Formats: sequence, C-alpha cells, structure tokens
Amino acid sequence: MAAAPDDTTRWTPHWAQLFDEVVTSGLCTGCSGCVVACPFDVLGYNDTDGIYKPFHLEEEGGPGGCGHGDRGCTSCTRACPRFRTWEPEIDTHLFGRTRTPEEVDGISKDIILARASDDYVHQLGQDGGLVSALLVWCLEHGYIDAALVSYLEGDGTSWKAVPGVATTREQVLAAAGSRYTYSVPPMAYDEAVAGGAEKLALVGMSCHSSVPPMMTVRKAGKPARRFVLNVGLLCSKTFDDAIFPELFEAKYGLRKQDMVKMNIKGVFQIWMRNGDYHEVPLKECHAWTREGCKACPDFAAEHADISTGGIGAFADWTLTIVRTELGREILIKMLEDGSLIGRPGDDDPGAIALLRKLSVKSRKRWPATAVDAPGLIPPPAPKPAPAHTA
Repeated sequence: MAAAPDDTTRWTPHWAQLFDEVVTSGLCTGCSGCVVACPFDVLGYNDTDGIYKPFHLEEEGGPGGCGHGDRGCTSCTRACPRFRTWEPEIDTHLFGRTRTPEEVDGISKDIILARASDDYVHQLGQDGGLVSALLVWCLEHGYIDAALVSYLEGDGTSWKAVPGVATTREQVLAAAGSRYTYSVPPMAYDEAVAGGAEKLALVGMSCHSSVPPMMTVRKAGKPARRFVLNVGLLCSKTFDDAIFPELFEAKYGLRKQDMVKMNIKGVFQIWMRNGDYHEVPLKECHAWTREGCKACPDFAAEHADISTGGIGAFADWTLTIVRTELGREILIKMLEDGSLIGRPGDDDPGAIALLRKLSVKSRKRWPATAVDAPGLIPPPAPKPAPAHTA
C-alpha cells in the first residue's frame, strides 16, 4: 500500500482510493471521520444491521466514485485515521516522534488511577466516574462548551447507543456508563455546531480519538479547529446489537429492556432491573464482534489527550493514561482543586500489565498487507534454555 506523500507533494487521494483501501478492505472502523469532514455532504453513514460504514450518496460513478474527488476534493482521505501512514503522521504531530515497538499502548506521559470525588458522579459513572467528572469540570472552567458523547436511544431500554451533544452537567451525567455496542460520537458534530458550540470535547473509542489529530495534521478542513479536547476509551472491541436477542435473551433469558448496567471484567457483566446479576463468558460473545473492530490495532486510544478505562483490580477507579500537555494540565488542576482523587498507577501493576497485554493483542490484528507501523510490537522474550541434568 502506498505511503502518504510528504509536505512537498500535493495530496491527491480521494474517495475512490478511500473506498478501495479502507472502506472495502477491512480496515474501516466506521469512525465517521470522512463523513464529518466532507464539505459537500455527499457521504452518508449506514448504522443499520451492524454495518457501521460510510457510503457515497450520489449514484453517479458507482459506490466508489466521487465527482468532487475527481475535481480535487480530498477531505475524506485527509480525515481518515486508517488511511495509509496514519499512525506515524499523528504520532509525529502530537509527540514529535513515532512510537517505539515497545510502546504498544502508545506514547504517554503518566499513568495514574483516578476517580471522581463527587460521590454522585462516582456512583453514576462507569468505574471511577472520571470521564463524567472531567467533562463537567471542563464545561464549568471554559475549556469546552460542548462534548460529543454517546447516549442510549429513547428511554434506554433498547440499549442502542446513539451519538449526542452534552452542554450541561445533567446531559453529561445522562451519557454516563458503558454500552459495548457501537456508537459514533463524531456524528454529533453538526448538532453541536448548530447549537453554537465552538470548543468541542470528543469522547470516543480509539478509532474515534484518532480522528481530530488526523484532521489537524492533514488539514482536513473546518471541523479540525473545533476539537479542543480528546478523551479516549480503552477498547478491545464492540459488539453487534444482535447480541441482545441472539445470545443474552435466547440463551440466558436476559431481555435488554430489563438490563440497567453492563461492564466487562474478564466476563460480560449484566445487572438487571430486579437486582439480579449475571455473568456471560466472553468467549460466547466473540461471534457478535462488530466487523469494524476485527482489524483495529489500537486498544489504548493512543492519540487522545487522556485515555481511560476500567481495567485492573480496583473496580471503582479509572486507569488514566495522560498523553499530552493539555491532558496533564487539566488533570493536575482537577487533582489540586479536589475534583478528582488520584493515586499512582503503580498501585495496580496488574492493570498496567493488562493494558500492555491487550494492546499487543490488538496490534496483532493489523493486516500484513497494510503499512507496517500500527502492527509493530516487540519481539517475544527468548525462551529459557532447558536445564541440563547430570
């Protein structure tokens, strides 16, 4: 696969190349970066029947054709965080260098454990409630005026995750919690802008969190300048919505309308409205892995300002990876004013070991037919020589 041109070469790839190299090749995660960046609104997004992929709205030229691209528009390929040399380009832009193979979880400054100090936020949020506390604090302190997040559709009993905008504490808290089915927060961009927002936070999985810096480094147009804070969620995969009727209900009698909370801690944990708690082995869930996750190499949301997840021994703390100066600035201020409670990441070495283990596993998904960088991992440690016996 061809590399991206350097700064002295005119960027020419457009939808035709994106369609062939990403959308139909297995690399497309369905992040929607291309749809958000399209200045002519000719890209749509199919989120039905587990597809979660962009498509061209104009029939002329077929699915892979684009008249605007033929005339020089390249916004979609500039915005795509899986197109050609995406990882080293973003690394160099954010950190001034590319990651080493040993940095399988991405380049970072600090790893800590954190939780919201507000008991209500802590209890309502997933694990330590860090993301909810972070968004509320950033709204109240002028860092952002809106956040692109994920909500549950309707009254929440369908468990279908949908993109949305949060501009108040109440809206942030309404978005709290994890779903494990796919949502596309960047698709709420137009709604946020229509509401007058100029400084956006994006809360998304690894595929989403590479979108804003990709837009910036490749100069993908106006949306890039509005993304000012990037919060990434550790993610090994999401599941197709069909997992609810076909596995949870068909095998275990667990109806999605009766579920109130879910989490993954080595097993798929489900809490029911009547107070019951159930565990489903993850190996039974693999058949419902969303197609767009199967080649994703990034477990650790490596291009966010702050990456977060609930892995490790402490279920009520959030493993927090600080990657940029902005991320460090915000977390330090929140710790200093008591909005967050923190402790060293070394308090839970198992969580850090699991972070690296799952990151290696995700890196191995990246196909050998694509550019090398996302799949680079350290060589395995040599096996000890067999002991000699007399």
